[in-house]
Amino acid sequence: MAHPQVLRDMALFVEVAKRKSFSQAAVALDVPISSLSRRITQFEASIGLRLLDRTTRKLVLTPHGEAYYAQATRLVEEAQRTFDELIAQAKGPSGLLKIAAPPDPWVMHHLSAVAAEFSLRHAQVRVHLDLWPHLVDLAQDGYDLAVAVGAPRETSMITRKVAQLQNALFAAPDYLDRAGRPAVPAELARHHAIVVGPPAAASAWPLARDDAMVSVSVGSTVSSNSQGMARRFAVAGHGIALLQAIDVEQDVEAGRLEQVLPEWRGPPSPVFIVTTSRLLPAKTRSFIAFASRQLAEQLSPRGIPLDEAELAALYDLQEA
Repeated sequence: MAHPQVLRDMALFVEVAKRKSFSQAAVALDVPISSLSRRITQFEASIGLRLLDRTTRKLVLTPHGEAYYAQATRLVEEAQRTFDELIAQAKGPSGLLKIAAPPDPWVMHHLSAVAAEFSLRHAQVRVHLDLWPHLVDLAQDGYDLAVAVGAPRETSMITRKVAQLQNALFAAPDYLDRAGRPAVPAELARHHAIVVGPPAAASAWPLARDDAMVSVSVGSTVSSNSQGMARRFAVAGHGIALLQAIDVEQDVEAGRLEQVLPEWRGPPSPVFIVTTSRLLPAKTRSFIAFASRQLAEQLSPRGIPLDEAELAALYDLQEA
């Protein structure tokens, strides 16, 4: 039988290695950094191998540390899940649930409503929602999950597609009255373009209509990494923007924006729920099961419906 201290030290090592920081791990574990450092040093001494290389600037895993981290992480996560299962059986999902999401208008409306409803159903879970324009480091920053538009670049992430947002071209009517309404995609090149993305002298907008596809080069008058800011630029009459249609529904209804080339669409934006592991505590599994179905039902009518296999995968998720 493993000595209890070995199991505790294993969990401490996993937390430090995951965050690549003694100070951040100490805060997460609520222990003094000196005590944490001493335990890891004693743990390394007991096994006779160095697991971490420490410098004043950074902390990196040794080859032995990398191998041990992969094995220890699975054991620690399984132990945590087993513990959470027992707690869930006793009183249901509980604890702080930290979620990262983009600051897009649809998130403000739909995800906030989903989080609020989940909180009402699970009084023992405290939901904290942080808005970031980019996908954060879930493990290092202590998030349980993230909602992301577009697939994460890191292939190690576990993703669950919950919706596909429709993208289309929009501009303020007064801008179109001044600059003219394009009749074909090629005419976009002579218009002011509002680009969502990094600053660039020119950008390419891929557009599709039925089976036809074109790529139009446009000059960026203004750009932003925020859908919300790009929408504001468009409403203010600065040009044509390729935006998520769900974010501008009210603007179109109120006449602040007009759809341009309505038969043409940009590539859909997939929405994912992202985690770092498949072994999840009860609070996280419950939220994913609840939010996946809620978001799919709310967003699919406004975008591109998921296929049958994707929907089946969502409805196979079980709440804890």
